[in-house]
Amino acid sequence: MAGVLIDPSRAPVAFGRRAVPQLFGELQQLEADRKQRALASLCDLMHDPEKLYQAVTGGFVEQLEVLFKDEDSSVRTKTCELLHLLTAHSIGRRALLSSALLPPLSQLLDDSSSSCRRNVHRVLNRLARLPAGANALLTLVPKLMLKLRQNDGEEDEEEEEEEEEEEEVQVLRLSTLSCCSRLDALPALASDGVSLLSHKLSHRSTNIRREAAAAMMVLSVPIDGKQQVCEKAVLPVLVGLLQDEDVEVQANAAGTIMNTVIITTGKLQCLDLDVIPVLLGLVSEHAEKQEEEDEEMKRRRKALVIYSLRALTSLAEAPDGRALLLEQLPLLARRSEAPEEDRDIRRAAQTAVRVVTWTP
Repeated sequence: MAGVLIDPSRAPVAFGRRAVPQLFGELQQLEADRKQRALASLCDLMHDPEKLYQAVTGGFVEQLEVLFKDEDSSVRTKTCELLHLLTAHSIGRRALLSSALLPPLSQLLDDSSSSCRRNVHRVLNRLARLPAGANALLTLVPKLMLKLRQNDGEEDEEEEEEEEEEEEVQVLRLSTLSCCSRLDALPALASDGVSLLSHKLSHRSTNIRREAAAAMMVLSVPIDGKQQVCEKAVLPVLVGLLQDEDVEVQANAAGTIMNTVIITTGKLQCLDLDVIPVLLGLVSEHAEKQEEEDEEMKRRRKALVIYSLRALTSLAEAPDGRALLLEQLPLLARRSEAPEEDRDIRRAAQTAVRVVTWTP
C-alpha cells in the first residue's frame, strides 16, 4: 500500500521491500515530473543501506542508462545524483564498475547542465579512489585534460555566481586525474598534463592549487615527468609554492621538487633557484609548530618535512648543494638525533646527514 504523499516533490513510497521496485517502475513513465519525483524519493531511500543493497542486487542500476539521454536536464542531473549516492558504498561502486554505464555516463561530461556535469564528476571521483576504478577511468584521462584546457580559456568569462560551482568541478577533475595517474601517469603526460597543471598552480583558489600540486607530484614520478617539469619551467612556480599559506600546497610542491631533483637537470635548476634555504626553513619551522596542531595538521606537516629532507638529500649529491648543506649540518643533526622526534622524520634526517657528510 502506497504511503501518503506529503512532499509534492517526492513520489509516494510503498512499504518495505516494495518501495525500490515501485520507484524504479515509476522511472519507466513518460512524464518528466513523475520521473523527477521518483528519483527524489529514490535518493532519499539510498541513505538506507538495506534499500541501497536491494537496488544494486535487484538489477535496477542498469535501468538508469536510458535516463542519461532524457530530454529533461533535471532528470539527468538527479539520475547522476542517485549514482553518486550509490557509489558511497563499496557494493554500489563495484556494481557501477561491472555495468555498462561508464561510457554513457562519461558522455555527460559534455552535458548542457552544469549541475549534471558536477554530479558526473562526483561519481567519477569516487570511482577513481579505487584501483579498479582508476584503471577503468584511464581512458578518460585525455578527455579530462581537454576539459582542463578548455577551462583555462573560459575562466576569465565566468559569472561570479558560478565560480564556486566551477571551483568544485575543477577540484574534482584534478583529484580524479591524480588518482588515475597514480596507477599510470603516462596518459596524462602524453596529454600535455604538466603544462596544463602548471597553469593551475597559481590559481587564486587554495583548493585548486592544492589539487593541482598533488597531481603534479604524481606526474613527476616517471622520468619523463621529471624531465617535463624541468623543460616547462615549472620549478620556479613550485619553489614559490613552498611559501604558500596552505601546508598541503607546500607539501605537494615539496614532493614534486623531491621527485624532480633526482635527475641532474632538476638539481641544477633548483640550486640556481636557491631552494636550499627555503627547504631548510621548512624543516626548522615544523618543530616549532607541531605541538599546537591537531592530528590532521601534524600529518600534513610531517609529509612536508619528510619531502623537504629527501629533496635536500638529493641536492647534497651535487657539490654546490653539499657545500651549502655542510654549513647547516647542526640543524640536520638535531632533527636526526632528538629522541622526541617522529621516527620517520628522524630517519629521513639521518639519511640526509649521511649523504651530506659522505667522503670518497
